Amino acid sequence: MNKKADTLLILSPAFAAYEGDEVLPAQENLVRAINKTHPLLNVIILAFHFPVVQQKEYNWYGNTIIPFSGAMKGKTNSIFLWAQVWRTLKRLKKQNNIIGLFSFFCSESAFVGHYFARLYKLKHFIWVLGQDAKKENKQVKRIHPKEEELIVISDFLQREFEQSHGIKPKHIIPIGINPTLFSTDRIERDIDILGAGSFIPLKQYNVFIEVFKTLTERMPNLTAQLLGNGIEEHRLKELVKQFNLVGKLSFEGKKTNSEVLHLMQRTKIFLHTSSYEGFGAVALEALYAGAQVISFCQPMNKQIEHWHIVQTKEEMIEKAFQILQSKHIDCTPILPYEIHEIARKIIALY
Repeated sequence: MNKKADTLLILSPAFAAYEGDEVLPAQENLVRAINKTHPLLNVIILAFHFPVVQQKEYNWYGNTIIPFSGAMKGKTNSIFLWAQVWRTLKRLKKQNNIIGLFSFFCSESAFVGHYFARLYKLKHFIWVLGQDAKKENKQVKRIHPKEEELIVISDFLQREFEQSHGIKPKHIIPIGINPTLFSTDRIERDIDILGAGSFIPLKQYNVFIEVFKTLTERMPNLTAQLLGNGIEEHRLKELVKQFNLVGKLSFEGKKTNSEVLHLMQRTKIFLHTSSYEGFGAVALEALYAGAQVISFCQPMNKQIEHWHIVQTKEEMIEKAFQILQSKHIDCTPILPYEIHEIARKIIALY
């Protein structure tokens, strides 16, 4: 009789549709890190809503992806979706030696994972990654997670989750960076200020533009780039025109993760204006790319080198000006958390 393979089941709202696709880059990089640190472990990812594809399952860098193509169609569809996932989980349990379940986000995928794991006495951990820690997340009451079931990516999210839901997550395991994804070539720092992310109100890219405008009044030759897209793109472009910044601040559109990393390695300051951030992987990437990071949100209690936390727009302007007028900007790569070590910590929980 063949021995059943040790298997980790990952439940996620979405996942990459094919090799080279990027939907949740930080989480997808973690899966590949788990593959490297635990090569004998079988990993199966159940993607609840995206991608929307025809095939029942597919291979992604040696991992099995099972898409359910829910596409966020509403409550009625959710019941059928959960039933479909539940049947699949039962089948996978018969076919494999399940070491446990791991849910990306405290969302409906964690809801299904929690109750399946409880019924079959399996280990289940929920990786709380950002806005899912907020009090608006109704799934928390439905799940009733235990403290030891919750992993948050920062000290800030641990406090946020406890204040919002009265439950203090036991584990803090941040997002990690894979140094091998960065170029080792010497690259000229020809981008003064860079921003990257979704153009939504939470990210406050109007503040990014306002900060840059004030800086150009002192340093007229500055250049900046914004990477990404979103619902606020038109408004932001109109603001750039209003401030006469066309030609100085450019919108470069959505980039692949590798393209973003290359641009970061050309950057002096990465300006992160978000009003809420669990622990932005983008800031960690910028640090390892050698950029100085300025943000409003402080993810960890301890200070991280080259990451400057400010309270106001005016403080952000002054800190950026201080760095840019320096004769020598320290561009040494900073690596607070390495992704393979993060993978080992997560699997050690099982």
